[in-house]
Amino acid sequence: MRILVAEDERLLADTVADGLRHFGFAVDVCYDGDAATERVAVHAYDVVVLDRDLPKVHGDEVCRRIIANQRETRVLMLTAASSIRDRVDGLGLGADDYLTKPFAFAELVARVQALCRRARPALPPVLDVAGVVLDPSKRHVARDGQPLSLSPKEFAVLEILMRGEGTVISPEELLEKAWDEHTDPFTNTVRMAVMTLRRKLGGPALIHTVPGAGYRFGP
Repeated sequence: MRILVAEDERLLADTVADGLRHFGFAVDVCYDGDAATERVAVHAYDVVVLDRDLPKVHGDEVCRRIIANQRETRVLMLTAASSIRDRVDGLGLGADDYLTKPFAFAELVARVQALCRRARPALPPVLDVAGVVLDPSKRHVARDGQPLSLSPKEFAVLEILMRGEGTVISPEELLEKAWDEHTDPFTNTVRMAVMTLRRKLGGPALIHTVPGAGYRFGP
């Protein structure tokens, strides 16, 4: 899942982004409303963690633009204001959830995960394909009952492939969904992640290369 953190307090923004990356999210960061508007116009984010008091373009206006143009993107609005009126106003703009500062990071993660589930059509909470069981909420993967130790990126790639339900997923789509904007699109990052994932999954092979197209998961 791809997340945008738009927050003008740079230390807070970077800390939140680093924490979310540890949970396997691809995270981009910006520090003002202009940059946030540009990012959401280019990338289809699952969730935008949006500070309401952004400079240049106010967070309220950023939220309006997201709602107008990105129907599947969910917005978690952050603010230092904690009154009921402020929360009602924020939700009235179209935000999906509201969190006041200071907040517990565990709560932010839980809210982001919940919004990610809402950002897409209903999907089974636990994926089970060809003996591979993946539980996104517990960050657990097993094949034929044997737990697998995957890095956050390997977990993300496997989840995307399994959710493809046998369709071919291009390297570009994997790069868009599992890595952030600072990843060089011309590197072999995706190929190396898939190669390592194949090795950890063991045989018989379940990740199949479709020449010139991408990867397919299944027997």
